[in-house]
Parts: sequence; structure tokens; C-alpha cells
Amino acid sequence: MYSFRNLYQNKGAGNVKYKFMKTLIISLLAIVLVVTGCSAGGGTNKGTNEGSNSSKNTAEKKVTVEGLPDAIKNKDNIRLMVVRKIGGDDHTAQYLAGAKQEGESMGVTVDTFTANGDTAKFHDAILQAVDKKYDGIIISHGDDAATVDEVKSIVDKGIPVVTFDSNPDLQNIPGVTLTSQDDEALARLTLDNLIKEKGENAKIIYLWVDGFPPMVRRNNVYQEYLKKYPGIVEVERFGVAAGDTSVQTQNAVSAMLTKHKKGEVDAVFAAWDAFAIGATRAIKEAGRDEIQIYGIDVSNSDLQLLQMDESPWVSTAAVDPKMIGAVNVRILLNKIAGEETPQTYDMEANLITQEKLKESTEPVNMVNLSKIVPGWGETDAFLTDWMKALKDAYKK
Repeated sequence: MYSFRNLYQNKGAGNVKYKFMKTLIISLLAIVLVVTGCSAGGGTNKGTNEGSNSSKNTAEKKVTVEGLPDAIKNKDNIRLMVVRKIGGDDHTAQYLAGAKQEGESMGVTVDTFTANGDTAKFHDAILQAVDKKYDGIIISHGDDAATVDEVKSIVDKGIPVVTFDSNPDLQNIPGVTLTSQDDEALARLTLDNLIKEKGENAKIIYLWVDGFPPMVRRNNVYQEYLKKYPGIVEVERFGVAAGDTSVQTQNAVSAMLTKHKKGEVDAVFAAWDAFAIGATRAIKEAGRDEIQIYGIDVSNSDLQLLQMDESPWVSTAAVDPKMIGAVNVRILLNKIAGEETPQTYDMEANLITQEKLKESTEPVNMVNLSKIVPGWGETDAFLTDWMKALKDAYKK
């Protein structure tokens, strides 16, 4: 088979043939130039395989959008990187999916990396994102001082940064936005429901782990409630953050239930859904149906447990993780566009109860949860007119 190069080299075989082939080649090249796609900034998405997940080409067609900020319009291709320290859980998967889908809906490449709790891999991924010259970086659960130092260096290089559930000292770096779930509201919703159902003298097991900003905020509220309701008794506590948190929690709670007989424990306050999953299994296995679980966070697997027959997990307070990822991307794009963004932003919390879930005529998951919880997963926060225009253009 002849290549384009062969065709030019053999042009002496005949002037007519040469002219015909030259015309054909020029026509083909013109067609290629016409159909070549572009992203939000006007170029093709290439994506990079960054650790765990890389976007494919999100925009195979060229779109024309009026009113784009110059900083967006003048870029050949916008590439964002999301680096998350924790992983291996459904919440992480939903969060990353939300970020990728939001970017791709506007022709923006969003690559992701989860370190699964490995601090060294987490920081290495941040440094790689800088080396690969991403237009913006989202950092999730960067809880240590090294994260603060790295973000300072990133911002000094002119790369905008948004963080989620990360070290509060990051707010001292100009231009960085710290986002989080409204952890105080999450804790209050859960504890209010626990007290409503179990009373002001409830005997509880507290599942919590220190060292993470959201956990610190949730614990602060818990301590306030212990002072407000002095009749509440903390019977036991346990907490660990690992790849097998649910398994370790199940084992720990099982041991607690063996130690404490019926009447000695009324409820479990689980400050993270990984704890609630382990506690649910332990309570079911022990047949201790007098104990109920009040948790925080939600995912598809959590909803399955909440809807399980005679499930001890009766409520959970949560923010849609996909929405969190989407909002993080919007804030970062606003930064790239040179538009004003806040120093901090908290996502509104909702209470999901087993009682409400039972009202549904079909199994409830993260997609149809909005039918049970009005407004779930919906927000126009930081969604600008030019973003809406991009979304409309890439739908066509």
C-alpha cells in the first residue's frame, strides 16, 4: 500500500497521475482540518494517565461559544487534575466521577488520582501534576503541613488550586479556595435525630478517628452535645482510617457487643460511613436489634444497607459527593477565567432517614435519591452563564 510520502516520491510516473493524486491529498488534508475537534479552549483533549484514571477525548467536535472569558477562550485545551489522599470507598468514586463528568460536559479534560491513604504517593502525584503543567489542580483530603507547602509552591507558579476537606491552614494562601461539606451541620443533623429517637440519656458507642479536618469539625460538635446533654454516656469508642476500615470496625464493634449486654448500649454514632458499614454488619450478626446506628455520608452501598430488612442503620446525614466534585471543578474554572472566588465554601447537608426511604416504591440509589430528598444533588453554585453556554454547546 502506498503512503502519502510514496505518492509524492513517484510523481514522475505521469504528470496526469501526479496532478490527480496531489489534488486528492490536498482535499483529504482539508477535510482533516475541518473535522478536527476542539475543547472549551479550542484544542483537542489529550488526557494523561495519572495514576488511576484519565479522561478520554471529551470533545471531538469544534464548538463556537460567545461570551467566553478571554482566559478560557485563548486556551487550546483546559486540563485539570484531581488528587485525593483517601480512596477505596464509594464516596471517593462518586466524588471523582462528579468532577470528571462536570469537566467533560464543558469539553474540559479532568484526570484523577487516588492515593488510597498512601501519603508518599499522594504528594508525589501532586508534584507530577505540576510537572505535567495542568491548568488547575484540585486537592482532596490534604491534611498535613506538607500539603500547605506544596500548594504555596503551586500557586507561586501561577497554577490555581481548589481543595476539599483539607488542612485549614491552606486558607492563609491567597487565591486558594477551601471547600468542605458543612461538617458541623452533618454532625448536628445526626445527633439531633439520635437524641430525638433515643433520648437525652442515651448510652452510645462513638466511632470516630482523629487527624482529618472533617473529623475534627464533627468531633467538635459532638463535644458540644456532650456538654449540652450531660445525660448522654459514651460507653465505648473506636476509630481507624485504613484500606479495611469497615472490617476493622466490624471486629471492634463485635467485641464491644460481647462485652456489653443488652440494655448497656442504645445507639452508635458513626462519624463516617465506613464506620457505619462495619457497625451494621456487627450488630446484624450479633442479633442486637435494640441498637440503632446514626451515621454521616452516603453512597449507593450505604443506601442498600439502610434499606436492608431490619437494618440497624436508621439515618445518615450527607452531601452528594458527585455534586461536591462538580462544584470543585466549577470553582477551579472560575479561577482559571480570572473571576472572583471565595476563600471557603461549605456544601449544604441533608438528613436521609430509613423511614423516608421506605416511602419509595422502588429501591433508592444515588440517582433517584432526589425523589426522596428534595434538591439532592442539584446546585447552580458557581455555574456561570458561559459555563451554561459551554454545556449547551457540547450537548449538541
